Amino acid sequence: MAGQQQKQLLNSTESCVDEMLEGVAAVNLNVRILRGHRVVVRTDIEEVKEKGQVTILSGGGSGHEPFAAGFVGKGMLSAAVAGSVFTSPPPNQILAGIRAISCSSGVLLIVANYTGDRLNFGIAAERAAAENIKIATITIGEDCALTSTDKTAGRRGLCGIVLLMKIVGALAEEGRSLEEIAAIGTETISAVGTIGVSLSPCHVPGSGATFTLGEDEMELGLGVHGEAGVKRMKVMQADDIAAVMIDHMTEQTNSSHMTINSGDRVALVLNNLGATSYLEMFVMVRAVIRYLESKGVIVERVYVDHFMTSLDMAGLSLTILHLTDLRLKCLDKDTTAIAWKHGSTSSGTTSSTQRGRERLEPCVKFSKTCSTKKSSDSPNADTSAVLCALENICKKLIESESLLNELDRHGGDGDCGTTLKTGAQGILALLDGFSNYSVYDILISAAESLENTMGGASGGLYSLFLTAAAGKLRTDTNPPSWIDALHSGMTAVSRYGGAEPGDRTMLDPLHAAHNKLVNDTNSSQDWTSLLEKAVKAADNAASETASMKARAGRASYVNAQLITKQDPGASAVALWMHAILESLKKET
Repeated sequence: MAGQQQKQLLNSTESCVDEMLEGVAAVNLNVRILRGHRVVVRTDIEEVKEKGQVTILSGGGSGHEPFAAGFVGKGMLSAAVAGSVFTSPPPNQILAGIRAISCSSGVLLIVANYTGDRLNFGIAAERAAAENIKIATITIGEDCALTSTDKTAGRRGLCGIVLLMKIVGALAEEGRSLEEIAAIGTETISAVGTIGVSLSPCHVPGSGATFTLGEDEMELGLGVHGEAGVKRMKVMQADDIAAVMIDHMTEQTNSSHMTINSGDRVALVLNNLGATSYLEMFVMVRAVIRYLESKGVIVERVYVDHFMTSLDMAGLSLTILHLTDLRLKCLDKDTTAIAWKHGSTSSGTTSSTQRGRERLEPCVKFSKTCSTKKSSDSPNADTSAVLCALENICKKLIESESLLNELDRHGGDGDCGTTLKTGAQGILALLDGFSNYSVYDILISAAESLENTMGGASGGLYSLFLTAAAGKLRTDTNPPSWIDALHSGMTAVSRYGGAEPGDRTMLDPLHAAHNKLVNDTNSSQDWTSLLEKAVKAADNAASETASMKARAGRASYVNAQLITKQDPGASAVALWMHAILESLKKET
């Protein structure tokens, strides 16, 4: 039953990620934890830098273990960063990882194609570049499940990311340049595809099951965050499941298909999603190999294990990679990453009895955090009004938690209201310290607070919005500058989030309000009247999302017939715009 609690071997939901990382460090002599961060780093990272090798960072939400911490080691990742369960790590954690491994040859970021990961890794990459760190990013989305030709949030990044990490890691060990490694990695992405099948949901710590499956049902094409797939089917025999998966991956009418011809050389990964027995896994290995070979495909490598799981989900994903001599050579290279199929070897420099917690000490020098200091700007005339509006916004979002959560249950994971409430509470706790800040400083500080307290895509989106908007208000806070700030914030959200007006997201009410302000700004109306009309336009746009097709965000993966309520993100925008208007009316 969806939502039912599952027995789990945890101390608490709050501490499980940190304790998991300590456990990883306790059994892997080749990694240490970066003090104060959820970042795992190679113990020999300084030697790697001295050799002039490119360093590599990846990561994402926890709950997918052994991804990504298990793949830190010689020949794979230089460092991995972990977020909360199924939640992208915040930018400051990612940036700490980048700083820890930064070197003259450059840092390569490998990002799975999820909105939160793209946003937060994007923020961290931009900040690293501003610090003159040489950096490149490649984003992998190799999901072969999607059938729609409409715009969505894109193909999801699945277990193919592990093969990508192995290939680029081997290239880095060879001493290749950042540009060459990124180019080969990008080529590799176009040669790989993945699809999953599940026999059960997973159980998120503290939340329960993510969806419901009947005793005789299985789900085809699911993601790794517990979301349902593209097709629900009756359970069938292993040979038939293998055929269904491969046929779907190669169906030419599917927008996300991959082409596999007779004579093609391939490597396979059968990835245990968490709770599948090895007996079943090896039966499926046999079935997949036999089916591909019946098509004339040459299977040269097969990897079977837990690589990128979905907590305790029963099922597996199949990844197929077209091989070249170079890719095969890279896959066969040695690695000390503990979770790779071939295992790892000890560096011999650390006692096997040393605990993970005790390995924190050597990494103290990497513990620099990214914290924006107050600029030299003095308070603006509008500082008081902005603080009042911000307080009103936070209170409005906190009281709207249940409403927004209910809206989010129809097309997301049901926590939109709780996420925004958490962000609002974080800002309220800091408000008293903002009284001597300029408007620019207030918005930048609020952005940092949100990215650290909210997490995931929401924190990244609002952090981007406020950061971009703040830049237009550093020297001028007159009404036209606020309109410019709104436009700048929207542009940043669209650029990094991948959505556009009309995609059924928070951009729809923002776009409507901006258009109203731009069209009426030359009229004789006062600022309050203009804003009143803009808020009404935002209200209408938010309401209209109820009948719109989701083309971005998590809702774009959900059956459109199940989405009958207005978008929670759009509704939240309308709510906080009302709060601004109410605050402005009180001021005047």
